Amino acid sequence: MPLDYEIFDLGDFSLQRGATLRDCKLAYKTFGTLNAAKDNVIVYPTWYSGQHYDNEWLIGEGMALDPTKYFIIIPNMLGNGLSSSASNTPEPYNGPRFPDVTPYDNVKAQYRLVTEKFGIEHIRLVVGWSMGALQTFHWGAMYPDMMDLLAPFCGSAKCSRHNKVFLEGVKAALTADAAFAEGWYTTKPNKGLRAAARVYAGWGFSQDFYRANLDIEALGYSSLEDFLVAFWEGFFLPRDANNLLTMLWTWQNGDISDNELYHGDFVKALGAIKAKTYVMPGATDLYFRVADSENEVAAMPNATLIPIPSVWGHFAGGPGTNPVDVAFLDEKLKELLAS
Repeated sequence: MPLDYEIFDLGDFSLQRGATLRDCKLAYKTFGTLNAAKDNVIVYPTWYSGQHYDNEWLIGEGMALDPTKYFIIIPNMLGNGLSSSASNTPEPYNGPRFPDVTPYDNVKAQYRLVTEKFGIEHIRLVVGWSMGALQTFHWGAMYPDMMDLLAPFCGSAKCSRHNKVFLEGVKAALTADAAFAEGWYTTKPNKGLRAAARVYAGWGFSQDFYRANLDIEALGYSSLEDFLVAFWEGFFLPRDANNLLTMLWTWQNGDISDNELYHGDFVKALGAIKAKTYVMPGATDLYFRVADSENEVAAMPNATLIPIPSVWGHFAGGPGTNPVDVAFLDEKLKELLAS
């Protein structure tokens, strides 16, 4: 079966933390056609553990991300199993020796794809969910003159201290499995993946979601235990543990000011974002809180806070799980693109 995505060769790619990824590959998929003016571009980065397939729910004719109007690029995050990752990099940087990758590195790689492969100098919109939102904020701060619009949803411009703690629980569950073997596993660390899934299950959806039995009433699982096994364990088991840990480190070290442009001045980095921005946190998201988004918007010159009115927690933002939330997001993206 032919691949439904393409590879951009980055060559020897120097990373922010000092390592070099040799023969670095950036996997990407495009939708629609780049117009002659090259000004109908939307960049839509992937999220934690997600691949481009997992972004496609927000793309479609008649939707805001309409491939008959826009040229939509989905770049796969480094570490996600399609772009250069722990699971597909040859020795000596394979497995647990895969180097630390920051969101800054990801966006630098994506910038090269956009400019070198396609000759694009201007982007209409950068949009993303969760870690895709983290990359969206990085685009705005790293290349403030390049795009008109930004739409980060259910994500943040900097990993909060609470997020770091929550992710330590996921990491501990993954690595506690004896089969993990410090990352040199020869068989999949199933116990660790199942444990990480159950840690995550308490964070991905809100208390309101569980109180309303939406795992049963809306998603059709037969019981809470069925939901934990079929949905959550099923979500994590196909993933590679080292890839999950790579992306987890990327997430924990997300900060739009952690670079030579802003030298750690987070407020300055937010203030440098020129694009008209809709910051859309989930009203009941347990780890990307509305209060964090309020603080970001307060420091941004052209941003509007639009909470997603949903009990679906973090999953109000994806991946297409609740049709009502999809409709709300799509409507707001249409509004932003029309402005």
